[in-house]
Amino acid sequence: MSDLALLLLFAFIAMLWLDNRRVQEIAVERCRVACRNAGVQFLDDIAQVWRVRLVRDGTGTLRLRREFTFEYSTPLGERRSGSIVMLGRVPVALQLENYHEAQGDEINRLYP
Repeated sequence: MSDLALLLLFAFIAMLWLDNRRVQEIAVERCRVACRNAGVQFLDDIAQVWRVRLVRDGTGTLRLRREFTFEYSTPLGERRSGSIVMLGRVPVALQLENYHEAQGDEINRLYP
């Protein structure tokens, strides 16, 4: 019985790891598109997990809320930070730090 419990534990951990990788891939793609739309360069092609916690969504379901950080470069070569918040596999907010050249809230926005 303990072998079965250990196997189930490893399967659960593998499932969480794979889900986290998929959410990170979605976040990276959203960051890449946002940087391209703002006319800046997405650096290092990665969004790093900064914070993970359990929250309830609009329907009351518990979801993982993951906050990712990333870096980008302005046309002047300045290195700046951005962030994206994912609720489950859905982006809920994306922000480019102090990038005033972007057109208003097109970049620093909340997703519906």
